[in-house]
Amino acid sequence: MDKYGLIGYPLKHSFSIGYFNEKFQSENIDAEYVNFEIPRIEDFMEVIEENPNLRGLNVTIPYKEQVIPYLDELDKDTAKIGAVNVIKIIPQAKGKVKLVGYNSDIIGFTRSIEPLLLPHHTKALILGTGGASKAVFHGLANLGIQSTFVSRTKKRNDILTYGELTPEIMQEHTVIVNTTPLGMYPKVDFCPDIPYNQLTSKHLLYDLLYNPSETLFMKKGIEQGATVKNGLEMLLLQAFVSWEIWNK
Repeated sequence: MDKYGLIGYPLKHSFSIGYFNEKFQSENIDAEYVNFEIPRIEDFMEVIEENPNLRGLNVTIPYKEQVIPYLDELDKDTAKIGAVNVIKIIPQAKGKVKLVGYNSDIIGFTRSIEPLLLPHHTKALILGTGGASKAVFHGLANLGIQSTFVSRTKKRNDILTYGELTPEIMQEHTVIVNTTPLGMYPKVDFCPDIPYNQLTSKHLLYDLLYNPSETLFMKKGIEQGATVKNGLEMLLLQAFVSWEIWNK
């Protein structure tokens, strides 16, 4: 029986384990999906060595960047992003394996947001600077959209702080993507500190969060007539893409 799984820490809730095991059962696939909760990245190779029937892994916080030195190869887009959330495990001679890293965030995000894009959507603000924000940046670039990161602190000159979001910047950047955890259940009364009163019907607000299905960030956008979307479809597409990668 082939095995697939997820590495991360902690793994309190995993969408993937339920999704894939239901898929395997309903499609009569002789496989199982398990969670590998490892307290440190140094334990990663033990997971590989102790599970010789492992064919693929998903990677979540905090290991999307830390796992890269353990891999043999990176997909082209993944190398640009510098974060991995899918690993294909390819059996080699003498019981060895080849580990190839991919990023399904970029594919899931671009496939999800692309149908909503209009000709005036040429510039974007990406709220947050974590691993997911890098995938969003490169995904938008692949779609021809120029992006600027927004952070609470001035980390680099090319990163804006929330206090620097002038009416001119808000008017020019009509795509806004939240990659922060602000507003995620149970802290549903929080949202990124952008000037929501500057939003218009030309704006598209995309929230990577999916619980709740309508975050405060999205609600404030709707109040101003903006188009909004949550991250549930992206999450589902990521799962589809993981399976495509493991079986191509």
